[in-house]
Amino acid sequence: MRVCEPAAVTAVANCGDDIVLGGLHISPDLDTITYCLAGELNPETGWGLREESWHALETLRRLGGPSWFGLGDRDLGTHLYRTQRLAEGVPLSAVTAELAARWGAEVRVLPVTDDRLRTRVTIDRPDDPAGRAARTEIGFQEYFVRLRHSVAVRAVRFAGAERARPAPGVLRAIRDAAAVVIAPSNPIVSIGPVLAVPDVRRAVVRQRERTVAISPIVAGAALRGPAGRLMAELGHETSVVGVARLYAPVAAALVIDSQDATLASAVEAEGIRCVVTPTIMHTPDDAAALARTALGAVGFASDS
Repeated sequence: MRVCEPAAVTAVANCGDDIVLGGLHISPDLDTITYCLAGELNPETGWGLREESWHALETLRRLGGPSWFGLGDRDLGTHLYRTQRLAEGVPLSAVTAELAARWGAEVRVLPVTDDRLRTRVTIDRPDDPAGRAARTEIGFQEYFVRLRHSVAVRAVRFAGAERARPAPGVLRAIRDAAAVVIAPSNPIVSIGPVLAVPDVRRAVVRQRERTVAISPIVAGAALRGPAGRLMAELGHETSVVGVARLYAPVAAALVIDSQDATLASAVEAEGIRCVVTPTIMHTPDDAAALARTALGAVGFASDS
């Protein structure tokens, strides 16, 4: 609302992180976006709901069940609702719209696909009898939450992406957008699954001149999470230049932080326009200023 009307915004979100635990279908990225837009996000964790309690998780732990994934008591209601609706045959995109409306999120939130899409991570597992590192493939949440992203990653793939169809409304939202903004999320495992759906990637490429990305890397590191380390482990340069190489095929402009101003010419050498501005968002005003700059980078004038 500070920059443009929420109803005019569509968030196309990653569902490659989805997982089934205890029979419940959990959509971490979709829920985090919905809770944030609704003003219900837990400010202490950056995920889940505010004013949370953990009695169900404590009981599960006492009973010896899988308790490595932090499910709060309030949050469980969302997963129970989603699981029931999916069992009734309602597609994920429709369930997501129902949840967003009930939580009070005014922005339209869409999973990139209603089809099964899962991020799979190949990691080193030092359990070979000869002492050599064996490798195994696990789900993203096992890597990110259970192992606390503390192990080396050798490969990432998006199972089901090649066959996945965009969820209803996704292609039209991209096609009709005055601007497409790639948020400063992890380019490998948050943005990667979205762009791995072939029709979605093609739609963004067709909108390249209206597409702007915001770098999640500042001064050679991610502000939070494993984005920087993942990029390095998978052979990408951990800098705004490395981000530029990833996004140049799909975005006309890249917004980088003022701390990386000296790399602006190197970014543009990758074939993408560079915009330098403060990108660290401490307050809503910071976020609004960044949004205006990002939109302006592709010629879109905000409402305010």
